[in-house]
Amino acid sequence: MRGLSAALGAVLMVAFVPGASQAQTEDVGIMAAHKSPFNCGKTFYANNWTPGHNPSGSIDWQSYGSDAISGETVRATAGGTARFYSTLAAADEIGIMAYGNYVVITHSDGTKTRYAHLASMVRSAGSSLTVSQGTVIGTVGGTGGDYPPHLHYEQITSGGAIDSSPTVEGVTVSLGQKKTITSTNACSGGSNPYTPEEVCGSGYSVIDSSALTGGTVYLLYNSSNSTNCVVTLKSTNLGTPTAVSAFVEPEGGVRTTDSGNYGHYAGPVRKSAPNVCVRWGGSVGSSAYTSPFEHCD
Repeated sequence: MRGLSAALGAVLMVAFVPGASQAQTEDVGIMAAHKSPFNCGKTFYANNWTPGHNPSGSIDWQSYGSDAISGETVRATAGGTARFYSTLAAADEIGIMAYGNYVVITHSDGTKTRYAHLASMVRSAGSSLTVSQGTVIGTVGGTGGDYPPHLHYEQITSGGAIDSSPTVEGVTVSLGQKKTITSTNACSGGSNPYTPEEVCGSGYSVIDSSALTGGTVYLLYNSSNSTNCVVTLKSTNLGTPTAVSAFVEPEGGVRTTDSGNYGHYAGPVRKSAPNVCVRWGGSVGSSAYTSPFEHCD
């Protein structure tokens, strides 16, 4: 990310004022315990290179050995609220063009992490998503400039300063250091890192579900706006696009369906249906479920 210096230019004079590196030693530090942003068992270089890297103290995750980083799945290093941005789509939070597609996660202690140059994101720019540690947020790329594929990663204190000695997987990578780090993220028996509540969003609670071969389809409800939400979570072939679907249909209304080849889930599909029965269901491969019209209140 050496070319970022020129691209940041005057913006950095505003975003990172002189003396910020000194101020961060007095600021509230990174409190969350961060794991690697990659799949379980993956090993990549964490390069906190200097001089010339902007913002100073950020990490460039790079290929290690024969394992190329391009296209790798990017996961949340800690839980929080993820917000999706793209300087390519004029939906940027701070106007730095060099970030390309990127995600900022605000953690429960007020600290943040930023993941930049993503080739793809799981939500469109301008969207938000509640995430757990290990939730997939995108894939590694080189957007925002003429960069070789890598993941630009920042840990940001609650006061807004860059932590120049970020710690990941218990390994501190101080300014000027380059270390190999092996991920233990999402190593919990290969379980789906998403929950139905995360997919449907704030205010939704599970009111029904049906097991499928290879997954589960869930019906959720938001009582504040009388909206139903259906999502089908896979339990096999996680991360590999396979056929999965989810649908919801108010009685007397039109069915809404999300169907395709997905790595982790189909949906969310939502329908407002106050005091109306709904038919809902979904599928994973050839295993499918369709409910009767129910949940009428």
